[in-house]
Amino acid sequence: MYNPTDLFRYGGLTALGLALAATGLPANAAVAPAPANRVSTYLQADTQFAGQPSREERRAERREARGNRGDRSQIREQRREARQQQRREARQDSQQTRQRSAAEQRAWDARMQSRENYAREQRREARRDVRQDRWEDRRDARREARREDRREARRDARREARRDYRRDVRREARRDYRRDVRRDARREARRDYRRWNRSWRNDNRYNWHRYRAQNRRHYNLGRYYAPYRNYSYRRIGIGFTLGSLFFGNRYWINDPWSYRLPQTYGPYRWVRYYDDVLLVNTYTGEVVDVIHDFFW
Repeated sequence: MYNPTDLFRYGGLTALGLALAATGLPANAAVAPAPANRVSTYLQADTQFAGQPSREERRAERREARGNRGDRSQIREQRREARQQQRREARQDSQQTRQRSAAEQRAWDARMQSRENYAREQRREARRDVRQDRWEDRRDARREARREDRREARRDARREARRDYRRDVRREARRDYRRDVRRDARREARRDYRRWNRSWRNDNRYNWHRYRAQNRRHYNLGRYYAPYRNYSYRRIGIGFTLGSLFFGNRYWINDPWSYRLPQTYGPYRWVRYYDDVLLVNTYTGEVVDVIHDFFW
């Protein structure tokens, strides 16, 4: 392989470089011989300074370093320009990115605003629909209430009309009945008035004197109350016309036979007048027959 004496013979840097190169070569690789001029130079300078390059080598290295320094400055300038270009591109990219981000943000804001506007419009439409539904419900309820009121009013009107009709029919029937009864009564009164005869006193069945003598308590009716407050007794005879209050139904003698008086017919009624008893035509108020001092 290598001779250690040769390694020590060469300069330190060259020996170190050769050792590093030798370690980097494969095992079967042949060692390339060192350049003749470099070896001779190192051999010549060995006598002066062991392990140091010669003056020519240092000059060559300085020239090479100056050349490399120019190349390095150019490389640094290129790198500086490249970094500046990268910065410019980065700034342009960042500016474009900011612009693009601003545009995207504006687009996103516009989209979100449109969505919000759409949602607001939808909510407004929903509220409008709800109000419309409520208004329609209230309108339908009012319409149904008015319809029901009209139906109820018509039913009440028909019911009232039927009730009024039945009332009118009954009233008219009663009026007709009373008219017929009064007409018949007047006709009967006129006919019976002509036939009324006071000869009943000759009939022994109506001997009220003897009957009163045997039943004196039955003829004692108590105090008589006149229909007028300040009215006093006046003796009344046949043909006298009484006021309607004097022959009201509270003064009627409903059972004349209990006092042995003849039965009345038509418009005639036996009426108590103080202690007297009168036979009165209730249609005209005329006194037809009189019995004075009949009651006690």
